[in-house]
Amino acid sequence: MSAQVLPHRQYAGIVSRVSGLCLDFLLLTLAGAVVRLLPELAWEQLTHTSAPEWLRTGATIASIALPWVYFTISWWLAGQTLGGMLLGVAVLNNNGEELGFLHAAVRAAIGLLLAPLWLVGLLAILWDDERRAWHDKVFRTVVRFTHPAS
Repeated sequence: MSAQVLPHRQYAGIVSRVSGLCLDFLLLTLAGAVVRLLPELAWEQLTHTSAPEWLRTGATIASIALPWVYFTISWWLAGQTLGGMLLGVAVLNNNGEELGFLHAAVRAAIGLLLAPLWLVGLLAILWDDERRAWHDKVFRTVVRFTHPAS
């Protein structure tokens, strides 16, 4: 169940958004290490042999895809990542509705592929009336404060 946006509440600012992103980064760093290393370690413990190349390759691909899957699923199903939930912010369409799967997937892919530009674009929050970053304007999204669903 997704959080409900406060009807009167303003748009999330740069501190809330960057803080949520930092929490997501920490979570993804830990999860990526687990996804990459755990299968290989488990194989070696169970078989007492080196993990096969296909297992190492598969684990590497899974760890690389993890951030895209995380952001896509989070924005699609809940409108927010775990970092966003902790800070009480959600990503929505301009009309206030939750993102569809394709919208969330493309937003996540472009954000990850162009991360430095995405971060620089956050500075636009400082002067935009709706606190929209460059990517919010491109993807027609807003980030608003939320409260727990009732």
